[in-house]
Amino acid sequence: MAQPTMSVSPYWELTFDADGDTDTAQRDRLLTGVKQRKIRDLILFSHGWNNDRDAATRLYSGFFAPIPALAPPAARIGYAGVVWPSMRFCDEPIPNFPHTATAIATPGLDDGTRHALLETFPGRATVVESIARLLVQRPPEASELEEFGRLVRELVDAVPPGPQAPFAADTLAEGVPQDEPEMFTGSTATACTAFAEALAGLDGDGGVRGFALPNPWDGAKELLRQATYYAMKRRAGTVGERGLGPLIGRLAEAAPGVRVHLVGHSFGGRLVSFALRGLPEGVRTVKSVTLLQGAFSHYAFAAQGVLQGHQNRIDGPLVCCYSRFDQALSTMYPLASRMADDDRGLIGEVLGAKWGAMGHDGVQSVPDTRAYRLAEVLAPGGLPTSGCVNVDAAEVVRRGGAPAGAHSDIVHPELARVVLAAGRIT
Repeated sequence: MAQPTMSVSPYWELTFDADGDTDTAQRDRLLTGVKQRKIRDLILFSHGWNNDRDAATRLYSGFFAPIPALAPPAARIGYAGVVWPSMRFCDEPIPNFPHTATAIATPGLDDGTRHALLETFPGRATVVESIARLLVQRPPEASELEEFGRLVRELVDAVPPGPQAPFAADTLAEGVPQDEPEMFTGSTATACTAFAEALAGLDGDGGVRGFALPNPWDGAKELLRQATYYAMKRRAGTVGERGLGPLIGRLAEAAPGVRVHLVGHSFGGRLVSFALRGLPEGVRTVKSVTLLQGAFSHYAFAAQGVLQGHQNRIDGPLVCCYSRFDQALSTMYPLASRMADDDRGLIGEVLGAKWGAMGHDGVQSVPDTRAYRLAEVLAPGGLPTSGCVNVDAAEVVRRGGAPAGAHSDIVHPELARVVLAAGRIT
């Protein structure tokens, strides 16, 4: 496989499948290259919801570009990018690339999104075409809306067989991961209505539109989107724990002196965090983790969180960058999370502590977590050397224009500096 054109060198690519199995040739090139080139610090980045390698490569190239000029001249830095089978709806922005606000206005599936669904969920072409037809026709019969919900559930395989099944929950209920999400088992009309109401309250500037009783079909595409993200969330945990974590263990054996710095955007933040759970016992190679607009529960590292205490596997800090301008995480993520786990009803207060995401308000309920403004952590010695650290990145992560616009606004030299500071790359 040809190496992508990148803004930095040396760069290695790591491709994983949905069950966490890696491309062995790429893995071996990384293990050999890090040792031969005497890499001291390896910055390893995982994308969130991109649906192809090119989009991931553009993200990595843009984010890595300022690092050589920001790092000390004597630093021996290597770069790696994870490519895993997630997907992005084509009406959503790619980080640092132009976008248009079409998520609400376009009810059907564009060709790019249809193709992405077929690539992400192979063998379900008939299901995808039936979903696309219903989104365009919007039949008035209640039974047709329920059929749409059934097709969405079939598409994403809500409780799949194999190794992905246990990786959907971010929190535990009485120590047991959640089963099939409520938004799949309950009324499709109720779920779609809740999503339609949430979408009607969003505009590109974060304002609120006037209230009108929505048609449930106005929220049907969002139900499909959130169901797809539920599947991606599950995959991110699988790839992190079963794929990336063990690979880092092999890297520690091949190049014992290398210092690994994990960076994850959106569901990629979940992926690199689950890699901590997959590290072999005794491996202390991970020196920092930086989460950029992490799309997983802000209680993940707390008591009863699925990653409880795993920040202690980092030989350095866990830095969580968040922004109040991220509408995808402040509104749609909590609503989808509530639908995935709350049997008391789907409609009600969308925002709130219980359903929050890392990228909206940072790590929660972990003792001794410290909070900083972006300018504070960029000052010399500004970041602590261990523990959980919340960084308000709203100063730079703020671009609107679509419901997910600020969520993707992460390609900034200031955030690259945060990664260097977290890893003490000096």
